[in-house]
Amino acid sequence: MRLPRILLVAVPLLAAAVRPAAAPAARLAVARLQYDGGGDWYANPSSIPNLITAIRQRTTLDVDPKEARVTLMDERLWDYPFLHLTGHGNIRLTDAEVPRLREYLLKGGFLHADDNYGLDDSFRREMKRVFPDRDLIDVPLRHPVYHAVYDFPQGVPKIHEHDGKPARGLGIFIGDRLAVFYSYESDLGNGWEDVGTYKDDPPDLHEKALQMGVNLFVYAVTSRPGA
Repeated sequence: MRLPRILLVAVPLLAAAVRPAAAPAARLAVARLQYDGGGDWYANPSSIPNLITAIRQRTTLDVDPKEARVTLMDERLWDYPFLHLTGHGNIRLTDAEVPRLREYLLKGGFLHADDNYGLDDSFRREMKRVFPDRDLIDVPLRHPVYHAVYDFPQGVPKIHEHDGKPARGLGIFIGDRLAVFYSYESDLGNGWEDVGTYKDDPPDLHEKALQMGVNLFVYAVTSRPGA
């Protein structure tokens, strides 16, 4: 298979917009967001390690080879420009976490939420608490997140089947910047896992999922204010 062009991105490790001006530089890393409410935030254990490997092999981004894990109240939150949230069940943010996530996103952070089937209702509810005046909307197919490295002219790929609904890429924008990307009915995390984990998912979907994940990370770290 002929791979699409690989974007060679040189992103200097400057102080990220998600930190106060005098703070140390942000790490180029994929951080899994740990949350309360009963949902399995730790789902798809091989997904992020495989995504990190793909980012390191397919771009020039100097990404930490290890998966990070943070809560919204962790001081290390500001170190990570890319958060990944997944799970099958309920997510509940505390009254302190709601403004914390809002601040993180307003200052340039990026959240990728991947509905692992069962997360949808609670995720939409909590995001409405974070941004009462902003809605999750379909990300236009021309948006750079679908073309940063690999081209996805039809939008986020359908990786794992649950109930026959089409995959949708939903987002929350802050100005022109996409701050939240919600992969709904796609299940990118399943696709990132080791080939063979889900017998009904063919290997080519594993590749498509990784390609979309690379796009998400590259867009996130290159669209930050000051990047």
